[in-house]
Amino acid sequence: MEQHDHSIIQEINNTRVPYGTLGIWFLGQESVIIKGAGITMYIDPFVSDDLEKQGVKRMYQPPITPEAITNADLCLITHEHEDHLDPGTLRVVVKQNEKALTIAPAACRERLLSLGGEASNIVDADTDKPLSLFDSELRIHAIPAAHEELETNAQGQHRYVGYIIELNGVTLYHAGDTLVYPGLLELLRGHSIDLAMLPINGRDYFRTKQGIVGNMNYREAAELAAELQVDTVIPLHYETFAGNTERPGHFVDELNEKYPELKCQILARGKRYVYVSPNAFKAGNGLS
Repeated sequence: MEQHDHSIIQEINNTRVPYGTLGIWFLGQESVIIKGAGITMYIDPFVSDDLEKQGVKRMYQPPITPEAITNADLCLITHEHEDHLDPGTLRVVVKQNEKALTIAPAACRERLLSLGGEASNIVDADTDKPLSLFDSELRIHAIPAAHEELETNAQGQHRYVGYIIELNGVTLYHAGDTLVYPGLLELLRGHSIDLAMLPINGRDYFRTKQGIVGNMNYREAAELAAELQVDTVIPLHYETFAGNTERPGHFVDELNEKYPELKCQILARGKRYVYVSPNAFKAGNGLS
């Protein structure tokens, strides 16, 4: 593991972002840290070496270790695959962050309990019931995801989800692992999304034959972001495992050629990015 744990966590703790902005740290794959309104959340934290111990090699080492994560107020999990619900990371996170809530699809509950999570701190991601947390400073709406199909259990609960996050005057969509499926556009248009985080690694016959479940490709991600008229788009899920990668430059080229008015940000692993939304420049917010 790269030894940047202390400086990154200290930077997160010391970062104060004005209304209309979010602090974002990218850990690789679809793992990000989001901070706003004094709330620090981890989405799909995947920084352990558990998969490497099983012979699945990363193309890079994560910028922090699980043991560094001592500042989580909330953890969002999109689905149970180990590069999203990482046992080696979450086993440590739930131990070191005893008051932190974990929100995840119901299919993840037993796994989270087996990792030491307290039942009272685990909340099922219900796509029909938005959550209001931290005295309404944070609103979370789980969105069905199709990885590669929409799957539900007998109770109608979705196996895969993304999240609409309303925090600090910003509306963020973290898609999780998903294709663009019929109805997704209409569902997302019900929210005024400022910042979209979308997978771009795609899928194909040969990866499917190997049992690798796919996502939208970079062209589909660009089209989705443009259709939603988001302010900024960030590509995810493109550089962790050999054979299931994509070049983010292809995504940038697609946007530049077809949607040059759409802003894009490629995140550097372990480095702070402050997203500034149009709301930040409204009178009285301190950035005008």
